[in-house]
Amino acid sequence: MVVLNQVNSSTNDAILFGGIQYDADSTAMAKSIASSDSVSIASRGELNFSYTDSTLRVGAWGSLPFTDREVGNLERILKTAGMPTQTRRGYTATEESFKTIGAGGKSSPRILHIATHGFFFPDPKTSEGFKTLPTLNEPVFKISEHPMIRSGLLLAGANHAWKTGKPLKPGMEDGILTAYEISQMNLSNTELVVLSACETGLGDIQGNEGVYGLQRAFKIAGAKYLIMSLWQVPDKQTSLLMTTFYKKWLEDKLTIPEAFRAAQKDLRDAGLDPYQWAGFVLVE
Repeated sequence: MVVLNQVNSSTNDAILFGGIQYDADSTAMAKSIASSDSVSIASRGELNFSYTDSTLRVGAWGSLPFTDREVGNLERILKTAGMPTQTRRGYTATEESFKTIGAGGKSSPRILHIATHGFFFPDPKTSEGFKTLPTLNEPVFKISEHPMIRSGLLLAGANHAWKTGKPLKPGMEDGILTAYEISQMNLSNTELVVLSACETGLGDIQGNEGVYGLQRAFKIAGAKYLIMSLWQVPDKQTSLLMTTFYKKWLEDKLTIPEAFRAAQKDLRDAGLDPYQWAGFVLVE
């Protein structure tokens, strides 16, 4: 198991995910995967999302255009601070590229910022889960007995697998990154993971299981700090909070907890409704 919180201070780079294309384009994605220096990662049996019953899937994930603007702003701040930064947008934000992070003996980045859709479902055995008992028109995650499968993040091309139960092509990842898969990664050199969920929120929940699933996954993987949202958060205020936080941390040289509290205080002092910024929490 990865040793928690042993961050290598020499790691000083960042990887950003945002402006992701959720509808599949086989040519664009194959080209991106081929050029991503991907690492072969074995499927994980019954915990793998691929090839599940398509009758238990429905709907599609819409684009989040403001996430592209958000990572663009952060890229400029990080590079100004002297931090080498990779930004993975559109069809380059694949599950394959995500799983190369910390793999093959490489150090994970100091910062991992992910602006995308998140999902969770309550345990179907609980009273809350019973209220939303799955039908033939609902996603398979609602009936999984594994709590780390009922929570995850959406990456490039995810809509195809979400609707059909299969990846775009055999041998490809499906674009649906579960908390379980995250927990198998090595992020022991990552000081900060930010889950920025514009418009959707990563924990719009009755209880705490969705948050618990992602939180636990990143902590098992070795990340030291985690910033995530408990409910739906608007794009404009989210971008403002993130920009303010990174500036206070990297430019004003505050610690991560100090910078996070100061950024939220700035939004509060500016008169913004707490619902627009207080949903973000810092976990250590």
